[in-house]
Amino acid sequence: MVVTKDVPVGVSGRSATEVARAVALEAGDLALSRFRQPQEITVKGRGDLLTESDLAVEKLFHEALAAEFPDHKILSEETASDTGLDGWVWVIDPIDGTRNFVSGIPVFCVNVALCQEGAPVIAVTHDPNHGESFWAERGGGAWLNDTPIRASSAPTVAASVLGVDLGYHDERGRAQLKLLHQLFPGVQSFRIPGSAALGLAYAAAGRYDLFLHHYLFPWDIAAGILLVKEAGGAITDHLGGSVEVRSRTVLCGSSAAHNDFLNWQREHAGELDLPASGTD
Repeated sequence: MVVTKDVPVGVSGRSATEVARAVALEAGDLALSRFRQPQEITVKGRGDLLTESDLAVEKLFHEALAAEFPDHKILSEETASDTGLDGWVWVIDPIDGTRNFVSGIPVFCVNVALCQEGAPVIAVTHDPNHGESFWAERGGGAWLNDTPIRASSAPTVAASVLGVDLGYHDERGRAQLKLLHQLFPGVQSFRIPGSAALGLAYAAAGRYDLFLHHYLFPWDIAAGILLVKEAGGAITDHLGGSVEVRSRTVLCGSSAAHNDFLNWQREHAGELDLPASGTD
């Protein structure tokens, strides 16, 4: 393996960014070919599903990345969720938005990031339904296909469209709904995409002025951290602390609206049931 700046070069001579984008496209095509087709579904928890398509797409990622970077590790949702983050690690969600996928709702993506010692260096969030690949390389800006993207410049929460997702933790989900109830109508609108990875990508692209989530996993957030940073957005945990790949919560988007939201949240903390900060 040869490293040019921050980006490794694979066996084929392609950079890790080129490999990640190409494999994400191939994985997205596979997911889309199986969309709305009969298949085996396993229930992992309330609203948390596993399909044979998740496993097929994850297998594609594993084989393609291992062939190009045999000395890299892979952390993935379905088959390698306990992999550590030391060294070079690919973090993969084969289908983010599986509940949408199973329900025939065309809002899901494939998500991949390459991390070095836990810090995202490359990110790709590919939406095969709309032909949109959100991608970033550390220090190289954030892109939608071949067009640069920037986070929103909304000045306040009141001027913002707030994207949210509830996740699979019932207590945190109820607390988040309570927060939204307290906030409304002091916001333009709420949107629930059903895909945390797309929510983060939309914040990077300025489609959501803010995005909030209280129950994430590394494969949900790794790519989004880099996308939002490279798009010039603010990204922290829900209390304003530093965010990392193993953070369970995120607040991101417009820097001004992000600061305004944190101020509002502090003022109303006694009325809310906010989770503690951290990675647990």
